[in-house]
Amino acid sequence: MEKFIALLRGINVGGKNKVSMAELKLLFEDFGFQDVVTYINSGNIIFSSDENDEIKLKELCKKLINTKFQLDIPVIIISAQDLLEALDHAPLWWGQDKDSKHDAIFVMPSTTVEEVFQEVGAFKPEYEAVDYYGRVIFWSAPIKTISRTRLLKVVGTSVYDKITIRNSNTVKKLTQLVI
Repeated sequence: MEKFIALLRGINVGGKNKVSMAELKLLFEDFGFQDVVTYINSGNIIFSSDENDEIKLKELCKKLINTKFQLDIPVIIISAQDLLEALDHAPLWWGQDKDSKHDAIFVMPSTTVEEVFQEVGAFKPEYEAVDYYGRVIFWSAPIKTISRTRLLKVVGTSVYDKITIRNSNTVKKLTQLVI
């Protein structure tokens, strides 16, 4: 049995797409997933499954959520192993400076990191630091100049619905929960 993280996109934001984490946990358990844990209200579900195809798991999770909550929301599945490996390759600057925002951008399969980069344009190294490993983009920017960054320009682009973003604290906690 392999461990996975389902990252739900766009739930419990500004009163829209409300999903109870307790109900979501129960839904996953009732379906037969094992070791189900949710983390904070933004849609992070850790679970174990005999199914190891991330695309099949994504479709299954989307269907479960749609049936229970009547929501058609993007879901990204990443194996615990892939998440841990990505974090092992995170740049040293990521998550360090307390006066900067540090995010991990998870890219859905069938979309590539290169497509995300192409869509947002050239990064501005004077305002942001960007690196990636696998399907995870590591991004940091000083809070006082964050509006000048390119990666914030991803909102409203053709790739925006194909990513989900978590801050470094959330990602680090998820890695602790999957071990």
